[in-house]
Amino acid sequence: MEYFVIGERELVLAFKLVGVEGASAFSRNEALQAFNRVTGQNEGENLAVSERPKVLILTEAVSAMLEEEVLAWQKKAGYPLIVEIPGLQGHLEGKKSLTDSIREAVGINV
Repeated sequence: MEYFVIGERELVLAFKLVGVEGASAFSRNEALQAFNRVTGQNEGENLAVSERPKVLILTEAVSAMLEEEVLAWQKKAGYPLIVEIPGLQGHLEGKKSLTDSIREAVGINV
């Protein structure tokens, strides 16, 4: 498994159509359970290291629910790498788009 997505049911279904496994999450608890299972932090039902995805795709809404856990995981610098994407409603207010982040980092408008 190379990719895994956690987000709204419809978005997870769309990713499944192209072969990406995922988990629907409507609450912080559901999102946290899926996140812990995929990253191997759950006791009992963890994915083996070889079965863990290389990239974990989170919607911005799920990422906001799991802000502390995501930040702690990113500081470990391990797999899976975490990528945020807009949810079905588009970008959350106050969130920078990838293009905005690149412009800020590079200092050039493309």
